[in-house]
Amino acid sequence: MAAPQEKIIVTCAVTGAIHTPTMSPYLPITAGQIAEEAVAAAQAGAAIVHLHARQPDNGQPSQDPELFQAFLPAIAERSDVVINLTTGGAPTMLVQERLQPALRFKPEVASLNMGSMNFGLYPMLNRYTQFQHDWERPYLEGSEDRVFRNTFKDIRYILESCADHGTRFEIECYDTSHLYTAAHFIDRGILKPPFFIQTVFGLLGGIGTHPDDVMHMRRTAERLFGQDYYWSVLGAGRSQIPIATQAAAMGGNVRVGLEDSLWDGPGRLATSNTQQVRRIVSILQSLNLAVATPDDARRMLQLKGRGAVAF
Repeated sequence: MAAPQEKIIVTCAVTGAIHTPTMSPYLPITAGQIAEEAVAAAQAGAAIVHLHARQPDNGQPSQDPELFQAFLPAIAERSDVVINLTTGGAPTMLVQERLQPALRFKPEVASLNMGSMNFGLYPMLNRYTQFQHDWERPYLEGSEDRVFRNTFKDIRYILESCADHGTRFEIECYDTSHLYTAAHFIDRGILKPPFFIQTVFGLLGGIGTHPDDVMHMRRTAERLFGQDYYWSVLGAGRSQIPIATQAAAMGGNVRVGLEDSLWDGPGRLATSNTQQVRRIVSILQSLNLAVATPDDARRMLQLKGRGAVAF
């Protein structure tokens, strides 16, 4: 069985660059917007905020550390939330570029995709006809012939590059094979417990969103990681809240946020990350589940603490 779950960790992915271009006017783009959204999400109940950066003039994904520098100190000054930096960046980036923010800022947590995969965003073209910026339509169109690359060598490079920083990883698994890849690096002694396993549902190229898919990923993780892991889920798009609710009822942790879904209900755009955090916190409370604070998450995941980061 997974590690005993005293409280549910809520992660909020504030402004993604992998799952969502900028097809919502509410997606935070500038440093000030990202900082405000991260702090507000924490106040609403998120113990962890997962952060990307974007070019402030056009919203294009960027791993330029200077863009992260523009909002990280502001968040840390106003909140004790655990900060989780992406090493995913965007599928168009090389691993060396994707890793730069984590290397420079040495966060408590960083995300890490457990494998290469087709990453099909192009079905969004059936739902969106107008875009704010010139890069968005080609970005979506190109995803029909795009692979997000994270080879075994890339994963080892990221893990070993951050080994001396004390950064814990949000181990993102988009399919069953990714769970086995995580087990491979555990067997090699490169990944150390406790493991924060984020199972991802609903991205074209990864596992689906059927309740059986969620159960299958959970059963596989249980068999591979035993009591050495904490299980969390991420449902993309309209599956965000249903999958989070199913997992929470099973004792899992949850991730919401505008990176993963732009919606707050059928046909209704979320106007902030806080809306989604409040919705899932309300569901957790209705299930008589306690919501973890940032310090609860630090204790559960054995994080190094906010005083050991470089921002």
